[in-house]
Amino acid sequence: MKKMFFAAMAMMLGLGAQAQNALSEELAFRVKNEAFANSKLEELAEFMTDELGSRLAASQQKLRSEKLVVGKLAEFGLSNPRAEFAAEFSKGGWDSQKNYVAMTAPYYCSFAANPRAWTGSTQGLVKGEVILIDQIQSEADLEKYRGKLSGKIVLMPVTQQYEISFEPLAFRYTDEELAKMETDSRPGRHNYRRQMGGGAYTMPSREQIMKMRQLQQQFTQMLKTEGALAIINTRGTFNVTSGSGAQYKVGDPEPTPEIVLPLEDGGRMARLIKRGEKVEMELDIQNVFTDNQKINNVVAEIPGTDPKLKNEVVLIGAHLDSWHSGTGGADNASGCIVMMEAMRIIKALGISPRRTIRIALWGGEEQGLYGSRGYLQNYLYDQQNKKTLPGYNNFALYLNMDNGSGRFRGIYLEQNDLAVPYFKEWMRAIEPLGFKVLSPRRTGSTDHVTFDRVGLPAYQFIQDELEYDRTYHTNMDTFERLSLDDLKLDAAMVAWLALSAANDNGRIPVKPGYPVQ
Repeated sequence: MKKMFFAAMAMMLGLGAQAQNALSEELAFRVKNEAFANSKLEELAEFMTDELGSRLAASQQKLRSEKLVVGKLAEFGLSNPRAEFAAEFSKGGWDSQKNYVAMTAPYYCSFAANPRAWTGSTQGLVKGEVILIDQIQSEADLEKYRGKLSGKIVLMPVTQQYEISFEPLAFRYTDEELAKMETDSRPGRHNYRRQMGGGAYTMPSREQIMKMRQLQQQFTQMLKTEGALAIINTRGTFNVTSGSGAQYKVGDPEPTPEIVLPLEDGGRMARLIKRGEKVEMELDIQNVFTDNQKINNVVAEIPGTDPKLKNEVVLIGAHLDSWHSGTGGADNASGCIVMMEAMRIIKALGISPRRTIRIALWGGEEQGLYGSRGYLQNYLYDQQNKKTLPGYNNFALYLNMDNGSGRFRGIYLEQNDLAVPYFKEWMRAIEPLGFKVLSPRRTGSTDHVTFDRVGLPAYQFIQDELEYDRTYHTNMDTFERLSLDDLKLDAAMVAWLALSAANDNGRIPVKPGYPVQ
């Protein structure tokens, strides 16, 4: 019995070993040398941030960026670079063209403000008194403001409270933290993730946020009817403003102009008003709505050459869209830079992979994973009819980057134990670069989730978070948030993993029990 058991185990192990084959050390050297000695990453970083600017979903800036990125991928020699339709987008396009915000009484002070996306414009330069909306617990509380909003600038309740933090603004994972990520969390209720203590303020509760949203919806008609000049919301600290979007769809009346101020400015005005001071502001906010109800992805390939495997696809990606307040440096130009540089490395070395390697730079991630969900629906899996499409069975792997510009320390395997032997083999050449952790745990909130939901092998990297939680979705998210040395390492790792997956004799299986038909 024991002999039969061990013979069966040996056969299983033997088959498992044949399922993965390592690429040569010589090729690993070439990939690393191209990534470090001939890097184009800094040039790409400036291109993706300074040259492209902000890239809000469906905006004219995003459309401009798509054309420029397609041109860059063509410059690298990739096959069939294109912007292709992914999904309908009822909000349409929106671009900020002018943004001047200042307090003029009781004294003058210009503010670092950010218009809320998909909100309206002022009638040129307008001036008005600021009134503070406070202590609203129910719809009845709104009535005390009825008839008092005409020509006023409405400051919504300031719910943030600043607290001094003694945590570092940036960190790298410790060996102990990485070791903990390697443990399986399935017996427990929560996945491990370091809780950032570096936040400089206490965020509003979910209930408070929902109440604010309800208040804004209830205020819409009243503001329009009475002719309020603008709404002011407060979000962010250290004079840093965040990006967000209003509820809007093409054909709706243009919403009341809405501005986001950091806590320092909104709090100052609120305190002055509560002390009895008359606060006045002047605004010149010009935003443009366009009827572009489409989300596009930017896609290109290095075609496969193996007659039996060339239709199978190793997909690498990141999201191209950003919020409008910065240039989307960490979120997610960093991911696009790494994926584009990885493709450049492979192409520059003249490597012909057995499987096709495809890059996809997603649109509309910030509004709900529109780009990746559209790709799934168009090529892989009909979600409405729960039916696989031809691309499903040719899907070999997806690698995603969307956690800032920190160094890769490993990868989240989404509880897919079947992926472990593949990554163990592929990672040998990049362990010296710091890639050491195969975490069975899940992570969410980005495009790999789209594919994992239908059982496909799709994974997000474990990254040092650096300043990510402090800066993403803000006007600080610019070129300066990029750690270029880390990104060079990341690009080498992606290039190597993509090549390994594209040339392996086997491929990671779909999760057992999927797809749901």
